[in-house]
Amino acid sequence: MQCTACPNSFTAVLSLSHPGEDKEDAPNNVNVQVTPPTEPSTSQPVKEEEKKDLPEGNETQEVGGSGGSDDSEDSDEDSDDEDSDEKEEEEDEEENDKPLSLEWPDTRRKQATYLFLLPIVFPLWLTVPDVRSAASKKFFAMTFLGSIIWIAVFSYLMVWWAHQVGETVGISEEIMGLTILAAGTSIPDLITSVIVARKGLGDMAVSSSVGSNIFDITVGLPGPWLMYSLINGFTPVAVSSNGLFCAIVLLFLMLLFVIFSIAVCKWKMNKILGCIMFALYFFFLVVSVMLEDRIIMCPVSI
Repeated sequence: MQCTACPNSFTAVLSLSHPGEDKEDAPNNVNVQVTPPTEPSTSQPVKEEEKKDLPEGNETQEVGGSGGSDDSEDSDEDSDDEDSDEKEEEEDEEENDKPLSLEWPDTRRKQATYLFLLPIVFPLWLTVPDVRSAASKKFFAMTFLGSIIWIAVFSYLMVWWAHQVGETVGISEEIMGLTILAAGTSIPDLITSVIVARKGLGDMAVSSSVGSNIFDITVGLPGPWLMYSLINGFTPVAVSSNGLFCAIVLLFLMLLFVIFSIAVCKWKMNKILGCIMFALYFFFLVVSVMLEDRIIMCPVSI
């Protein structure tokens, strides 16, 4: 075999012969020309220049491969979901900002809700100006006072109905106050807290729940007692309860546990904090009912 080298290629000359034959009688030589690959130093700049000439989309597709396209599709789906959620929130806010309308709705679900809430909504629509309309914005003071009056009316009806149910079933007034009345008066706080929490205002939700209870204790109870004393010649109001002292101590302990649980959750509202709050409420409810029914005796009686 003979090999001759050229500047950019080399030629391999193969001599094929059969056994027993001389080299002179050998068949024609077979010439194979092979071109060597280019050097890496010369090929790399060319690839970089080609990448520069490619558009940005093709370059990312070449680097990422099929995975890049999947990631882009996932990101597009996530963005579509976020856009749909934002649109739904905007539509809900727009509906809440619109004035109250008593027009007959289209769907059956809305029609059932309309008939169920009509005995409550219709008197409010007649007596309380809707400040969401441009013509009624100047009557905001009347709306504020009318709302307070209607809250008092509904509260009186709720207490009266709860008292009648308690007497019929055989449940004491203290237990009705700890369960049904407490839940009924806290539903508006729950609704407002959920609304502001969905808007991302967690601090307002927590402060509303705490501030409403402080308002009930410092204003809601002394106000009616003061009015009763003024009407009846400053006669004191007798308040008696089987475990009132222990219930007050338990209330302060619950407040400390609430603050401690919020600190454990790193001052963030999450599912763990919600479960802890539910557990604390049921614990307080059970202990208070046991104190009222004298299942647990309080060492200090009032």
